[in-house]
Amino acid sequence: MILVVNPLNKKRILILAAFIFVFSLHRPAFAKEDENLFDQRLSLYKKTEATTHIPWYYLAAIDQYERNLLPAQESDRLLSISFPSELWYGIGNLTEEKNEKIIQQFHGLGKDGNGDGLADLNNEEDLLYSYASYIASYGLTRDDFKIALFNHYQRDLAVKTIMSTARIFKHFGKIDLPERAFPIPKEYNYSYRSTWGHRRGFGGIRMHEGTDIFANYGTPILSTTYGVVELKGWNRFGGWRIGIRDINNIYHYFAHLNGYADDVEVGTIVKPGDLIGSVGSTGYGPVGTAGKFPPHLHYGMYKDNGLSEWSFDPYPYLRRWESTSK
Repeated sequence: MILVVNPLNKKRILILAAFIFVFSLHRPAFAKEDENLFDQRLSLYKKTEATTHIPWYYLAAIDQYERNLLPAQESDRLLSISFPSELWYGIGNLTEEKNEKIIQQFHGLGKDGNGDGLADLNNEEDLLYSYASYIASYGLTRDDFKIALFNHYQRDLAVKTIMSTARIFKHFGKIDLPERAFPIPKEYNYSYRSTWGHRRGFGGIRMHEGTDIFANYGTPILSTTYGVVELKGWNRFGGWRIGIRDINNIYHYFAHLNGYADDVEVGTIVKPGDLIGSVGSTGYGPVGTAGKFPPHLHYGMYKDNGLSEWSFDPYPYLRRWESTSK
């Protein structure tokens, strides 16, 4: 559920990590009912853009962000954006009158999006139109949009994730992006097993937050997902590494690289199978340290639940992507 937290000072609902953990990262690419649902969503976003002048990909990105905070069983809604009733109808509107003029008298946020004269909290057109109108009240520039998002979520990562997702939707011109790829081309030699949660000692006792895929020096590393490169550079643990934020509120971490693809920079939009770097053995020391362990790719995945970001085991997804990659 979306709660407008500032200036209305409402607390967000904590979505339990156990629910989000069952969220699926992959679905059948040719499910007819899913195609129809994505078409309906895109149509709703574009209709709302025409009346509010908020670009459809911004609306889609907000809805996608909220959808990723829901339990998996609720992710098939047409629209995931919602309002608590007191914000929709206004404080003091005890009978929850749906007439838009009455709602305005009580300073509610609910608006009529489908022209029937009523602001219905259970109507997707009214919901999205009301949310877009709230965003538009800050202005229509990119900076205005970022300010509105920050005032809404009070969290930099939420703003960054939504803005990145909007860029991805705009770039590809669609919201249905289910494809994934294994990070090592299948024609190369590699090996891996489940190593998430194992003990590591460099820099102090800690948990291993990923899966190690062993391969020869220089073996190509591919993006596993649609996303935006959020981070690139040196880390004393991960060596040369890249971080990619996808449209599912998930951060993909590629570490111990030998080098980067020439055209990959922070802000680059990538798709599954794009070359991003090559396997190395860098890390565990100052810039340039290499060779303290056999060459391999450390691949990690981190889920953002709207309040914090946490590591989860990528091994089952790697096995799935390996079996479906060409």
